[in-house]
Amino acid sequence: MSKATEALEVAVAEVIVNKNEDSSRGSAKQRANIDRAFARILKLAAPRIRHFIRQYGLVAHYEDAEQACAIAVHRAIEAYDPTKAKFTTFLNWQIRGELQSLRFRVMTDQRPSARKVGAVTVTIHAGTRTEDGEETSLEALIEDEEAQERTEQSAAEHLAGQTCKALVHAYIESERKAGVEQLRKRARARRPKRDIREVRPDLPASFRAHVAGPDPIELARLHERLERDRAIIERSMYSGDTRLALSLDTSLTRERIRQIVRRASKKMAQLVSTDPRFAMLAEQAGIQSDTVAQTPGAATTPAEILPAMHQPHNRMVTVSRPTEPASERHPNANLPVATAPHQSGGLFA
Repeated sequence: MSKATEALEVAVAEVIVNKNEDSSRGSAKQRANIDRAFARILKLAAPRIRHFIRQYGLVAHYEDAEQACAIAVHRAIEAYDPTKAKFTTFLNWQIRGELQSLRFRVMTDQRPSARKVGAVTVTIHAGTRTEDGEETSLEALIEDEEAQERTEQSAAEHLAGQTCKALVHAYIESERKAGVEQLRKRARARRPKRDIREVRPDLPASFRAHVAGPDPIELARLHERLERDRAIIERSMYSGDTRLALSLDTSLTRERIRQIVRRASKKMAQLVSTDPRFAMLAEQAGIQSDTVAQTPGAATTPAEILPAMHQPHNRMVTVSRPTEPASERHPNANLPVATAPHQSGGLFA
């Protein structure tokens, strides 16, 4: 064996040693050792790679050929079996196969099946002519100029739909929370059953039997009503269904449907202005957000720099302007200055 072949065997052995048997991701040190060994393999195989690139006539596509050869090195390492042959044998066959495949893609297809039908493999950047005789490329012919606009429109419609669903869900959940709380209050105010009184006659009149929670039947009715309202709101506000169609499907009057939709509209408008999740929607709709509440009792007038002269401890204080040079002094700038005894919390001059 030549020195290059021996060096390749050593480098490949180092790659295999640092790989885990279960193909799991190794440690950082193992990955660094594999990267160094692979770089050494590419350096040792560089003359062989250049030879095959020239042999297959792919000098004009040298960068693509180099990438194909790098893939071939990876596959050769994966398929290497030291009991069958040397690593150079696996490497040569992998490089030949990758370069042959690349040549089929970038040059005229020479396979027998392709010659039978006259098939030719061309690059997407190949020049061609339009029906008007103008020179262009295949890429320009198949390019869809409106694809980006349609994609952005579809994305906007999807986001709008998800936002509407989230808004309706937030409204339904707020109604559910209020309804459950009302049922809990009703359960707490419910009088004890007669059987408890019969078993425990010593209980006081103000005794309230222990209630685990809201009545399950009433709770189920609440959930059923809210899901019905959800369907009515979505169909009325977002699907454009008429009240007559909704009335026929839900057995409710058109007036009741109008009340449900109107109540939901007002409540959702409040959610948009108060819930930070819909701040962007409020901005787009021009609704002033109320998420930042004003601190109660906060001062609305700006703070003054001068002391409060009406306070008792400042009554004998006089404030004057700082002294100025005689050359810059205004004739009316002199103010009388009174001296006051020092008092706690006051300002004296």
